[in-house]
Amino acid sequence: QVQLLESGGGLVQAGGSLRLSCAASGRTLSNYALGWFRQAPGKEREFVTAIGAFGGSTYYADSVKGRFTISRDNAKNTLNLQMNSLKPEDTAVYYCAARPIIATMKAYEYEYWGQGTQVTVSS
Repeated sequence: QVQLLESGGGLVQAGGSLRLSCAASGRTLSNYALGWFRQAPGKEREFVTAIGAFGGSTYYADSVKGRFTISRDNAKNTLNLQMNSLKPEDTAVYYCAARPIIATMKAYEYEYWGQGTQVTVSS
């Protein structure tokens, strides 16, 4: 069992930056692919970015490419998301998720989920 806990959300003006973190407990994350998803009010949960188990492969949604950076620290059992040049349309609850080895962009393929952290970007 893997427990995930996100932190770092908040309110920021458009053009600003936030850094989200996801701390894991229960198991080491080294054998898990990790992803960030987000869900805005009235919308389905959508893929943001993911990183493979050994950090070699990263994937980004077109909407965040060049602005967001995913990284992992297996020694600290954490996942991070650096978000720059934030836009109002980035406003959502952000979730971290884990699945064995291979990163995918499909939420239903992820086995473990955090509770989410709210990110609000004002215009």
